[in-house]
Amino acid sequence: MTSLNRRDVLKIGAAGVGVAALGMTLPLGEAASTADWISTAPKPARFARRMPLPPVLVPTPMSDEHGDFWHFDLSERSASAQVLDPGSPLTTVFGYAAPGAAPTVPGPVIRVPQNTRVRLRVTNDLPPVHPTFGHEVATSVHLHGSASLPQFDGYANDVSLPGRAKDYWYPNHQGPRTLWYHDHGAHQTAWNVYSGMVAQYHLKNAWETENLPQGRYDVPLTVSDAIFAKDGSLAYLDRDHSGLYGDVITVNGVPWPYLEVERRFYRFRVLMATLSRSMTLRFVNTRTGATVPTWVVATDGGVTAPQRVTSWRHAGAERYEVMVDLGTCRVGDRVELRNASNKNNRDYQYTGKVLQLRVTGESTEDRWGTVPTPPSSELNPVMTVPVSAARRTRDIDLEHDDLTNEFMINGHTWEDVVASGWNLFADDSGDPPRPGEAEIWRIENKSGGWFHPLHIHLVDFRIVSRRGGAGRVQPWERGPKDVVYVGEGEIVEVLVLYRIAPQAYPDGRSTGPAGATGEQGGRYMIHCHNLAHEDHDMMSQFLVAAADGTVDLSPTHPNHPVFAAPPQ
Repeated sequence: MTSLNRRDVLKIGAAGVGVAALGMTLPLGEAASTADWISTAPKPARFARRMPLPPVLVPTPMSDEHGDFWHFDLSERSASAQVLDPGSPLTTVFGYAAPGAAPTVPGPVIRVPQNTRVRLRVTNDLPPVHPTFGHEVATSVHLHGSASLPQFDGYANDVSLPGRAKDYWYPNHQGPRTLWYHDHGAHQTAWNVYSGMVAQYHLKNAWETENLPQGRYDVPLTVSDAIFAKDGSLAYLDRDHSGLYGDVITVNGVPWPYLEVERRFYRFRVLMATLSRSMTLRFVNTRTGATVPTWVVATDGGVTAPQRVTSWRHAGAERYEVMVDLGTCRVGDRVELRNASNKNNRDYQYTGKVLQLRVTGESTEDRWGTVPTPPSSELNPVMTVPVSAARRTRDIDLEHDDLTNEFMINGHTWEDVVASGWNLFADDSGDPPRPGEAEIWRIENKSGGWFHPLHIHLVDFRIVSRRGGAGRVQPWERGPKDVVYVGEGEIVEVLVLYRIAPQAYPDGRSTGPAGATGEQGGRYMIHCHNLAHEDHDMMSQFLVAAADGTVDLSPTHPNHPVFAAPPQ
């Protein structure tokens, strides 16, 4: 199947969705309240519905000639869900589900001990055409934050059509962290993610289990926003590709929910699954007006030295694990997670509110009562690599073509990558890195007004410096990252560490790359995680050489992201 070209197939949502005409702006301008409400569906109540927790996917332990592994089955399916308040019209969603179960938004949480190999079998049981947006459906699962081989990394053109299945192998050799899996199909990522194809994936180890809150005190929060038409369907309005900014905020699939909590420390794993919106978040005790004591204890790439914050900026695809001291509250208090927004968002009447916590009782568990500082052995290696160890500096320019209205990286689009036979790279210097090396990436936002949450597949990095915009590395982002907020006019330098798992990934089929390893290198994507920008067309790729420095760009490369492990 050829890549769906959104230059040719521009859809601003289903016909007749009834969204108020808001005009197109390039870029959006300063954060401001532009309207009370743009959805034409009934307004959901705030803090009236209990926040659901996603189901946990159960593995089947298995083994092969390479040792033990866990097998998970997932199905991608469509469903009608009660997203709006009971009695309101149902919404068509796409979601992930265990076999025989109804799909949920977000999908099932996957929890895996460190160094446990996983085979995730994903079957596309979706309709061939999206019932709301009208595009031909083709999916690719990206485990965001995993150092996976290219053929299992959710490459944009490695898509499964309805009726097909693909096995994804994950090494899980990295330290404990909050990852997430989501759709990554070329030129339809925004539509599919917006429809609900997101879920968290937790990588765990002994230190994390002993020292950070667990069980009911370890709460996944998947935050998103949406626009709803009168018939309950999702309305898509990306304002000429600038971005989609919904007037309804959801957490774990429910608009403005509440959660009952005890007087104690909680860990919240906050995933921003918005298409475009960024937030500035803080927990506020509504009785006192004071910020509840909050510490960032982990970032995208794992645990970090705790940083006490009064608020934190949070862009799409970033994950921040925060410990919140609700022991400072009284029984009966209400704590709100509030959003102060950022430049170049569009805000509405209720987008300043996210979630309510209701303090209903004393703590029933004595453990995890302090904010821990991880030992150096638990820190991501990228945090201790000196800048002087970087072998070179790569320049990454984020750009916008005002004539074609396409977003670019270093002057080219994903269409250019596809046209090259997947042999065009963002920094085509002829000197690709090898596994284990470190480099500096100098990322400059030249796009003329947008912020870009830039995601680099495969690697973890450390933010070294900021110039322009905020002008400094912020406290909350002083841990290992795989997404960096590149503000308007900013230059951000990050130290990148290329760590690829050396262990084998047996495919189990004669057509597969039996024994392929990360030491053979391969192609990996970089892209803006404003998904309207990604689909129009801010994606590129970089190349990692083999361990011996050789480069193989042939279609028969054992780690080719499109041909090495095709869906079946």
